[in-house]
Amino acid sequence: MGSPSSPSSPSSPSPSGTGSASGTAEPPGPAAGVRELRAAGWLAAAAVALAALVLVHWTPLAGADRTVAGELHRVARTLPGLTEANRVLSDWVWDPWTVRAALLVLVGWLVWRGVRVLAAWVAATSALGTLLQQGIKAAVDRPRPVWPDPVDAAHYASFPSGHAMTAMVGAGLALWVLRERAAPAAWQWAVGVPAAVSVVGVGCTRLYLGVHWLSDVLAGWLLGAALVAAAAGLYTRLASAAATRPPDQD
Repeated sequence: MGSPSSPSSPSSPSPSGTGSASGTAEPPGPAAGVRELRAAGWLAAAAVALAALVLVHWTPLAGADRTVAGELHRVARTLPGLTEANRVLSDWVWDPWTVRAALLVLVGWLVWRGVRVLAAWVAATSALGTLLQQGIKAAVDRPRPVWPDPVDAAHYASFPSGHAMTAMVGAGLALWVLRERAAPAAWQWAVGVPAAVSVVGVGCTRLYLGVHWLSDVLAGWLLGAALVAAAAGLYTRLASAAATRPPDQD
């Protein structure tokens, strides 16, 4: 992959696979993308296992969910200022539509740089994440925590947390694009630190506001990470295949 100042051809994925922070891209090979795809498999398996435990109402998990939710709700009721701050962060700063808008800016930047396939890949992954999230919510159909004195409200089913999953997808895609484009380490840190804070922070706000169970947030993180890893691995595999394909002979 070239550096950010030398964009790839818009017609195909970069043949160099994933770049490094120093600007030196890794050469293509038969193992390109395997690590990411393997990670995606493990993450997805963990998410499926967690969903199964939720569906069978596994007592230790259900007890942990209730304990965490109950303790945080008591705090939220006694600290209205902190609760309002969490509401602003959750409903505005880290809202899924805010994350999607940020990804739209990233897609626009990639198109402007002429990296149209990567831009389309990011957009498609983000859209797939939204569809996957809503599909799993409908399939599991888990009720949200119910309180006689709620501090916030939310719609749709509880599992997985859409906020947590969307934040993980957005952060993961942004960091992957920077790595794929061989961005300087300073840029990767500048994006990575606030991205990590956002992913963890939004999960905490959903728990604090009493609109999700702990296992909902964990599932959102696992599914988001699995999706990004799968997207990165598949993109790298296709890029490697394009680079090693022999030229057409007339």
